[in-house]
Amino acid sequence: MGIFLRRFFRSRLAGLGLAIVAVVVLAAIAGPWIVPFDPEAQSILQRLKPPMWEGRGGLHLLGTEALGRDVFSRLVVGARVSVLVGVASVAVSATVGIALGLVAGYDDRRSGRVIMAFTDIQLAIPFLVLALAVVAVLGPSLWNLILVLGLTNWVQYVRVVRAECLILKQREYVQAARSLGASTPYILVRHLLPNIMSSVIVISSLLVAKMILFESSLSFLGLGVPPTTPTWGTMIADGRNYIGNAWWVAAFPGIAIFVTVVGINLVGDRLRDLLDPRLAQVEN
Repeated sequence: MGIFLRRFFRSRLAGLGLAIVAVVVLAAIAGPWIVPFDPEAQSILQRLKPPMWEGRGGLHLLGTEALGRDVFSRLVVGARVSVLVGVASVAVSATVGIALGLVAGYDDRRSGRVIMAFTDIQLAIPFLVLALAVVAVLGPSLWNLILVLGLTNWVQYVRVVRAECLILKQREYVQAARSLGASTPYILVRHLLPNIMSSVIVISSLLVAKMILFESSLSFLGLGVPPTTPTWGTMIADGRNYIGNAWWVAAFPGIAIFVTVVGINLVGDRLRDLLDPRLAQVEN
């Protein structure tokens, strides 16, 4: 682990990305206890106050929005939804995608062909259209959103896992286990799954950023979590009507999304460089 961390931090950009991710995760965990104001407390007298450094924002670091709620407090608390949706939906996608990919790769006959046919069908459907339709039917809810994002992105795992299983199942140790009478579930879990985890980790790290963008997009359209829950997407939607005279209401949550996604992508790119044997050999 120590060697891996030293190699990871050889890249300053990866270290910066990890620092950004750590700050966002800390805000998601400790947000309600570290914010200076109640994110739901309204004050019409304090509405649309500019950021503190402009001299007219009072104690509000990043200003206030149309209902007088503190932008910084809502920004910090909103990180919890983004992190939860990103991690939980990727966990759902990975669970479904890995299981189906292992089956499709190991049994490349009827069941494998059915799985890949279903995968191709889902790939032909625009994701955002499918997500909008499902969320509109189920209604805005945090867990509905996680379920929708998780069950519409598993196809990314299936193709990669299947391709690696088609190669791995020809290896000597898999053939030996099969000759000794090992069951198919045992071979999948004991011999194939550990050898595909490097690819799964890379896909998952990059997919988290994608899920955060999707959550923000759906929340912006009013189809994410309930409007009463602070999220970065809803904050941008609330501030779009005040861009001309209160730019900070929409700008800061937009910056938060941008910085978070960049940080996650930097970490994901570095993990890909370290876990891909071909790229690791080039680096060494």
